[in-house]
Order: sequence, then C-alpha cells, then structure tokens
Amino acid sequence: MALGSLLPDLQPGGSGRTPLIERLARWAREKPDALAFTFVDYSLDPSGAKITLDWAETERRARAMAARLRQVTGPGERTALLLPQSLDYMMAMLGALYAHVIAVPLFSPDLPGHADRLIGAYSDAEPAVIVTTRNALQHVEKFLADHDVPQPKEILFAEEVDLDLASTWEDEPIGFDDLAYLQYTSGSTRRPAGVEITHGNVTANAAQLWSGWAPQKPDPELVSWLPLFHDMGLIATMALPLVRGDHAIFTDPVSFIMNPMRWMELIAERPGKNVYTAGPNFAYEYVASMASPERLAKLDLSGLTTCLNGAEPIRTSTLSTFGDAFAGVGLRPGAQAPGYGLAEATVFVTAAAEDVPPKIIYADRATLTKGEVRLCDGPSERASTLVSCGTPSGQIVAIVDPETRAEQPDGHVGEIWVHGPNTALGYWRNSERSQDTFGGELAEPGELPSGPWTKTGDYGVVHEGELYVTGRIKDLIIVDGRNHYPQDIEVTTQEAHPAIRPDHVAAFALQGEETERLVIVAERNRRVPLGRLDPHEVETAVRGAVNVEHEMSVHEFVLIEPGGVSRTSSGKIARAATRQRYLDGALATTEARLAARK
Repeated sequence: MALGSLLPDLQPGGSGRTPLIERLARWAREKPDALAFTFVDYSLDPSGAKITLDWAETERRARAMAARLRQVTGPGERTALLLPQSLDYMMAMLGALYAHVIAVPLFSPDLPGHADRLIGAYSDAEPAVIVTTRNALQHVEKFLADHDVPQPKEILFAEEVDLDLASTWEDEPIGFDDLAYLQYTSGSTRRPAGVEITHGNVTANAAQLWSGWAPQKPDPELVSWLPLFHDMGLIATMALPLVRGDHAIFTDPVSFIMNPMRWMELIAERPGKNVYTAGPNFAYEYVASMASPERLAKLDLSGLTTCLNGAEPIRTSTLSTFGDAFAGVGLRPGAQAPGYGLAEATVFVTAAAEDVPPKIIYADRATLTKGEVRLCDGPSERASTLVSCGTPSGQIVAIVDPETRAEQPDGHVGEIWVHGPNTALGYWRNSERSQDTFGGELAEPGELPSGPWTKTGDYGVVHEGELYVTGRIKDLIIVDGRNHYPQDIEVTTQEAHPAIRPDHVAAFALQGEETERLVIVAERNRRVPLGRLDPHEVETAVRGAVNVEHEMSVHEFVLIEPGGVSRTSSGKIARAATRQRYLDGALATTEARLAARK
C-alpha cells in the first residue's frame, strides 16, 4: 500500500526549485527588520537572556562566515561545527551553505555522553576546518590530542568572524544536487553513517514539513530546544523559518534537560501567535512529569498550534500523559501531531497534524506478529496499541515486503520505503551500504515509481490511508517462529512492577541453539528505596507478565542501576548498544549494588 504524491514544484523542472539558502537574501531584502532567529541563553540569566537577529543581520553574518570559510578552504571540503548551540552555530551552518563548503553539524566535545559518536563522525568526515568558539577551544584541543582523528588545517572562531567580510562575498550558483551537509545518524555505534544531504533535499523537506504541519494560520513561530546537530532540530529550527521568512526561537538541549518547563514557558510567551514545536517521545513525558501546579499556573498554551512527536513508535501513554498535564492551560486535543521521519529522508516523512486528536487503533497481537492488522474493539492484554503517524506530503511512502520487493496491500505489515526529492543521495564514502539503503526497486511498481526507493529499516502498515509504525526490523525478536516487537515487551515489563523505571527498558534477542532467547534489561526506579526492594519479586513479576501477555519465556531478566540503558542522541532506546554492554558484562546491576551494601 502506498501513500502520498510528489508536489509539482518539488519535482525536477518544477517552478519552486530555488535552493533554500537563496531565500535568505530574499527575506533580508523584503523584510529586513523582521525577527529571524532568537536564542535564549539560560547560562547568562536563569530567566533566559534573549538574543535576536533580524533577517538583514542574519544574512550579513552568514555571508561573512561564507567569505571567512572560503579564505581557508574550498568548495566540497568539509567543515566540522564543534561549538555549543547558539546563534553562532546557526550562522556557521548558514555560512557553510552559502560557501559550497560541506557542513558537518556536530557539537562541542565537552557535551557529555556522546564521545564515541563524535569520534566516529568526525573521523569519517575528515574535515579540513573546525568552527568553534574561544570558550570551547580547550575542549576541541583536548579532543584532537587525545584521539586518533584527522587534524584540521584551520580552526575558526565563530564569534570572531569579521562582519565586514560580508560585503566581499559574491554569490555563486547553487545546484539542487550540490552536497549541502553530512547528517550523521543518531545511533550508538562508534562509526555512525554520514547521510549526504543535498541542497535539493533540504529545500524539499523544509517545504514538505510546512505542508505537513498545515501552517496556514497567520504569524507562525517555531519554538525549539532540539540539538542542531540532530536532523529534527536542524530542519525545524534552521530550514523551516527560511521557507517563508518566519521567526524561530531556540535554546540549547542542556537548558531543557535541566529545566524542561522552560520549553512550555517559551511557548506560553507567544499567546497571540501560532506556535509550532517538535520533540521526541521522551521529551513530552519528561516535561509532563515536571508540570507542578505552581508552574502550570503561569502557563497559557492556547497559542500552541502543533507539537510534532517523532519516536519509534509513539506511545499512547505519552500522548495521554502530556495531554492531561497541560489540558487545563489551553493545550488543544488536536495540537499533538504524531509523525515519522529519519535522517535518510532528510528528516520529515509523515505527520498527523489535522487538528484532531491522534488516531489510535488496537491490533490483535497474535495476528500482528504474523504481519497483518486485525482490529480489536479496544485495549486488552492481547492487543498491540498503534498510533497513526498520518500521511506524507510531497513524497511517496510504500509498504513493501523486503524479501520479494512487492508492495503490500492495506493492513499488511512490511518495510516502509520512501521516494521523493527529500531522500538522500547515499552515505558518505560508503557506496555498498548506500546502494543497499537508497537503491530500492519495486518488483512490480504498477503506477508507482520503480525506484530508487529509500529502505527505512522500519516495519509499518497502512490502515485506512494512514501510516502506523510497528518497529525496527533489526530489533525484531523472533521466538519459535513468531515475531515480537520489543517495544510491546518493554511496556509489559515496565507495567509489571513499580520498581522498574518507565521508558528505561531494553528488550532484545540472543541466538540460542534452536530459537532466539529473550533478554530484558530494565533500570531500577529511584522512587522505590533500595531498602524495600526485592529483586526476586521484581523478576518474578516481569517473567509472569511477559509469559501471560506475549506467550513467551524470558531467558534472562537484568535489573540495573539508573542510567544504564543506552540511548541514542535523540533519546530513543539503543537496544543494540545495550545488548553489547550486556554481553560485555558492563552493566551495573542492582544485585551488585545491594551486595555491596551488606
């Protein structure tokens, strides 16, 4: 089953084929004093110091950065952004797009928890230039000295670029097929893959996201804390405002983690606007958990038009928790917009943003494990809950049997394939993997394009014209010939006992002699005191719940200390990384903690 179609102005030869970065000059000319980008700095002021650039100043700074980059490197070379999230980061990114220099949006090396990812991405890109700040220089120098990584020929300081250079920059033709930047995937492996994003990809996806969010209301603004080194944060915060010259207000992820209510407070400051925002599943649960009556009393979320939720998959508990927490301060039921995307498609693929409550279906779990959706009347122990991720805009989504390459009918599970002007060229310097991912061809295309299709690696199903994501192919657990989605087992586990920390469970398989064996790693909930914790009781509850609800036995259950389950940079459970740490014996178990107390 296929969804969507290509927008005429996004197809080759279409009237709208103007590279997105060229619109910066248009907005600087047509509305120079209009607000463009506002960065909210909580390190300068706990209440948030707002630093704003209008479109004229944004263009000036971007051109100055472009001229400075071209003084030290040439078109096609890479420049790594190793600086904290700020307006300087945004200007470095825009300047690289102007300069025909391939940007590599990364982060300052002192960002905790991402060292392996930085080493892998930086080494793979082999940048000629690093853009950083004076304050971050010590961390950059330590990174370069401590690791066997390529040495740059130049280090530039974003805040020291001479703005007079802007007048020396002369525009050069920018082709849609020119490489704009490398988006490194958010996985936990030491060698993340650099997705080759062209100017055409980012231009198309920004337009698709606007169309998918249906932003027909006046005075739209974007509020974000998402990291600019991540695909969702980059497209939503940088690219989206360039479509029509709108205003983006953003802060840094650390400020959000330290105080998640800042996100809602920034939105509440814009009651007369139409605010759009986005975040992963965990962020909505996190901010809802911090919504105290005192903080809620100061909020007015009536201006929040759409909040996109991108996860794998989206949980109904998240939707209800977030909705219930903020319904009393103006959050509309239709504001929550579940969506689906991936870096290989620039980011955005589908969204359910029709100003109606998210659509939820209940599928018989036994039938779903066989690859078909059969609806149940409502939630039950035998049902899997699926949330609609809506429909695509300006691209085509097909459900395909990965073995036969045959398109699947409505209601049948298959791999999600994507075709459109937003799908990337391939992976940087990895032609074999590129062909495998981006070279999909339908066996019998019919009225659909035969190819190339991007294979997402995700299972999904189309039901009544909408996309439902069922899980990652690589994470599928196959026991005794039956398919089990790990997220279903993880939900069962966390609901089995209060001593298990919600959304910090990883279920994965180990190869046994005859069939795969299920292993569950779960973090201990800090709210249950160690002195009252009985690990045997927790394990018994989990084994019983999984046996009853999934008709399978647990090979091993491991209760570990908080923070032990690996996560990707976007907050998703990294099952493969957790599995490897389990095999390496590197997990800090609660049993060991209790033994040490005796």
